[in-house]
Amino acid sequence: MATRAGGAKRFSQDEKRRDSDHVSFLRHRGFRWLWIALALSGVSLLGYALIDQQPRPNGGSWYGYTLGTIGLGLIIWLSLLGVRKRRINPGAWSLKAWTSAHVYLGLSLVVVGTLHTGFQIGWNVHTLAYVLMLLVIATGIYGVIAYATLPASLSANRKEMTRAQMLDALTAIDRQLESAAQPLGRDQADLVIAALAQDSFAGGAISRITGRYPRCATARALAGVGEASDAAARVHTLLAKRAEQLAQIRGALRIRALLEIWLFIHIPLTIALIAALIAHVVSVFFYW
Repeated sequence: MATRAGGAKRFSQDEKRRDSDHVSFLRHRGFRWLWIALALSGVSLLGYALIDQQPRPNGGSWYGYTLGTIGLGLIIWLSLLGVRKRRINPGAWSLKAWTSAHVYLGLSLVVVGTLHTGFQIGWNVHTLAYVLMLLVIATGIYGVIAYATLPASLSANRKEMTRAQMLDALTAIDRQLESAAQPLGRDQADLVIAALAQDSFAGGAISRITGRYPRCATARALAGVGEASDAAARVHTLLAKRAEQLAQIRGALRIRALLEIWLFIHIPLTIALIAALIAHVVSVFFYW
C-alpha cells in the first residue's frame, strides 16, 4: 500500500510538472510576477503621490535614492538571465520563472525609473542611462512579442519539413532543371544556369529580414523562359517549383532572423545601460 501511495504521489508530481511545462512563461504561476510587478509599480506611484515635499521628489531626494537603488538592483539582477540560461537547474528558480520575472519586473522599471528621475530630463549621463533603459525595455517587448507569435509562423511555413528536407527538395528540383534545360536555346539556358549557380541564401541581412530578394536569378529565369515549346514549358514549371521552394526556405530564414535579431540590439544596449549606470552612480556620489 505504501509503495502504491508513493507511486501515485510521484505520478501526481510528474503530471503537475508536465502541466507546468506547457504553461507560457508569461502565465507562470498564475501571472505571479505580473502581480508582483504591478504591486511594485503601485507602491512606487503611491509613495511619490503621498510624499509632501517641495520640490517634488527627484533623483537627489531620499525617495529618489530609494527608487534608484531598487532600479539599479533590478537591472543588475535582470541582466543575469543570460547566466541563468546556461545553468540546467529546474529548482525554485527555474528558467521559466526567471524569464517571467525578467519580463514583468523589467516593465515595472518604466515606472520606477521614471519616478526616480523626478521628471527631470537633460543632456547628461543621468538622462542617457534613463533613455538606454527605455530602449532596452522596448527591445525586450519586441522579443516577447516575437517569441509569442513567430514560432507558430515558422512551423506553418515549414509544412512539417525540416531544414534539411527543404534543402533536399531544392536539390532535387535543381537536378531536374539541369536535365530539362538541355534542349533550350542559349539565352534561356543561360538564365537557368545563372539561377542554379546563384547562392540560394545570397542577399545579405537586409534581404533575409525583409524577405525581398530583388536580384533573385530564379525570378529572372522564370520571367525569361516562356512556354513556347514543350521543353520550355517543362523548364518553366520546374522554375516555378524552384521559386516556391526558395520562398519557403527564405521564409523560414526570415522568421528565424526576426526571432534572433532583437538580441543583437537588446544585449549591446543592456551592456551600454550598465556602463551608463556605473557612470551615473559614480557621478552622483562624487558630487553628493
